[in-house]
Amino acid sequence: MSDVIYNLYEAKTSLSKLVERATRGEEIIIAKAGKPMAKLVPLPKAQTPRRPGGWEGRVVISEDFDAPLPDDLLDAFEGK
Repeated sequence: MSDVIYNLYEAKTSLSKLVERATRGEEIIIAKAGKPMAKLVPLPKAQTPRRPGGWEGRVVISEDFDAPLPDDLLDAFEGK
């Protein structure tokens, strides 16, 4: 747990500063009547956006991919 604990009133009056500190990686605990209630933490870094289409020529989907399953296999999936 973080060593930095602010009571709710104090956190409300200095929220902008606390958010700035959290963006720098600090975890801030917010308490009500001395009891920890919430933690202010930085959001994770944004991931690189996915670029679709990287598997062309590497994956082959069978022509009968969506054909009905044989009865015995379907029964096994359905627990019969």
